[in-house]
Amino acid sequence: MTRIDLTGLGVRAAQVWGGIRLVPLVREEPVAGLRLRREVYDAPGLAVDGSGGDAVDVGDGTVLTSYVPHGFVADWSGSGREEAAYGTRLGDGPAAVVPVRAPHHRLAKRRRGERRLRFLPLHLALDGYLSLHFGGPTVLWEEWSRQALRRGLSPRAEAAYAGVDVPGLAEALRVFEVHPGQCGVLVYAADALAAAFVVPHPEDYRLLHPTLVEDLYGELVHQYAHYGAPVPEFTARIRDGAGGVRDLADLRAAAREQERRWAVAHDGLMARDLLETPYAFERAYRMGSFSLYRFLPPFLRDGREQHIGELITDRKGRTAYLKTFRLSDAQVRRGYLLRRLASCDWHPGRTAEALGVSGEELVRRIRSAGFGALLDAHGLARAARASREG
Repeated sequence: MTRIDLTGLGVRAAQVWGGIRLVPLVREEPVAGLRLRREVYDAPGLAVDGSGGDAVDVGDGTVLTSYVPHGFVADWSGSGREEAAYGTRLGDGPAAVVPVRAPHHRLAKRRRGERRLRFLPLHLALDGYLSLHFGGPTVLWEEWSRQALRRGLSPRAEAAYAGVDVPGLAEALRVFEVHPGQCGVLVYAADALAAAFVVPHPEDYRLLHPTLVEDLYGELVHQYAHYGAPVPEFTARIRDGAGGVRDLADLRAAAREQERRWAVAHDGLMARDLLETPYAFERAYRMGSFSLYRFLPPFLRDGREQHIGELITDRKGRTAYLKTFRLSDAQVRRGYLLRRLASCDWHPGRTAEALGVSGEELVRRIRSAGFGALLDAHGLARAARASREG
């Protein structure tokens, strides 16, 4: 599996509120055998271990903390009695939040004897991005600092915004019309895809729809929503008169043709980067015929949208659950730089040559990406002298 498969999900006409465009995704039939149920923590707020506790001390003085927008329980018991997750709030905390790395077993947890899996939405995906080459340099090249060799990229942190602070999103979700059979939504800010959200069953979506304002959104999405102009609404044009609509059957056929054209235009243009990008998938858990994955983009600097996320698929690879996070250009550059360093065994000279830049430019990029603490000034000076001396 290298791509996201939305087989079974249809697109309906978008609804617009200012610069926010919401595109509903509907299923003709719900995904059989999987539901997301409600999980409300006793101590809502900061948690990383899936149990609702506060920040966790891992024992070496490092404390793992993360914003928990809501907790999901994926149930594949087939009982059909489960409700959708409602979610928890951070209270009156600041809008910008900083998730940090935590192990898989803390983010996806199954209790003994249960056919249910508890996990924190988006945390598998964020953990995958934050742990990207987390160990730092793998070879003791002199350009790297002792701290880099001893601690790697610890701590890694990325800032995000709660959905309630994305201009226009809360209002759009409040007035949004939920369609019959709707199991997901694509959220756009200034017609740039901000997030994709898919669940197995329409009842799950109806209860989870309001929690989109508690989700995490990247800096780029916040900027687009803040500075972007209102986007045009979807309009359907149906000809009347000769060769046009003569009765209700013609009107119904014309309306369906408009829906088909909208879906083709949307899938082929607006959501193309999400659906055509080849991702690196990592399975975190298998539950019956379903599997929970997280995925990372290739971090290619080709101008395409780059998303991280997590999804649950059935045995055929079709998407039952999906949640994505749009990376900013700066986050893509950091992922790209880490990938190139790792592919060259963290050798600065070979990395600079592979990138087609000078050693000084590579150092500038490393510092610009926020990895300046990895560098050793004395080691860089020695390497520069050795290079000049041939």
